[in-house]
Amino acid sequence: MASLSAPVCVGLDPVLSRLPDGVRLGASSEAHAIETFSMGVIEAAQGVAPIVKFQSACFERYGGAGVSAMQRAMHAAREAGLLVILDAKRGDIGVSAEHYAVFAFEAMGADALTVSPYLGPETMRPYLTLADALLDRDGRGRGIFALVRTSNPDSDAIQSQQLKDGRTVSGIVASHVRALGADRIGAHAYSDVGAVVAATKPEDAGAMRSAMPEQVFLVPGYGAQGGDAASVRALFDSAGRGAIVTASRSVIYAFDAGEADWIGAIRTAAAALAGEVAGVAGAWTGG
Repeated sequence: MASLSAPVCVGLDPVLSRLPDGVRLGASSEAHAIETFSMGVIEAAQGVAPIVKFQSACFERYGGAGVSAMQRAMHAAREAGLLVILDAKRGDIGVSAEHYAVFAFEAMGADALTVSPYLGPETMRPYLTLADALLDRDGRGRGIFALVRTSNPDSDAIQSQQLKDGRTVSGIVASHVRALGADRIGAHAYSDVGAVVAATKPEDAGAMRSAMPEQVFLVPGYGAQGGDAASVRALFDSAGRGAIVTASRSVIYAFDAGEADWIGAIRTAAAALAGEVAGVAGAWTGG
């Protein structure tokens, strides 16, 4: 069970050149360095942030050693009582999606996975089918976050384009995400089909919340990308629920390169994030 906390997530996007000197120089390999750093971030997050999000690309670039490092760190995060999101942005059809689902939920042990819906809503269903099977097997719920309104600046080139019926592309995707999750709503009135909706697009926040009232929003773009407490306010429901604000660089690199207590510096930054978000959101008791 995750600790009582603000609804925040620490993003683990380890880049070798930005790691603490002691970690980077003392490691036996690049994969070893990012694993050691990841374990430190997990330690820092305990009791402060209830969720960690692993950016798969940062580990995959080191091949099998990197994937193994991520697998061990994800297991350690769950053992520490944290919920784990695998940020892999999978998007493929049929049996390929089934393979990706097994990788995320069984091999890696993720609680949730980011997916791309741009090949059509049915490409998301294999993840939910496996989630249901695993729920029957071990009683543990799993879910997905579909990319709807992302934080990268040039997302407007596609997501903001207006269609003949007046809706934008992101608006159409939002309607499909809501429909897919309509029969998967839990005791707290939210679906296990969530949506990625960025803090960097505050002009769309109200429309996204109206279009997807049952979706939990995973909210990137906070901190280093420019999002702040004011820009995420409308992404929460009227009770201050329904969104998870995630920050990566502004938290995990909150130390000087030669700083001995880099874990403490990350913990302080994570606590500051939680404090800021708590000002616009209700307490979170996920588990």
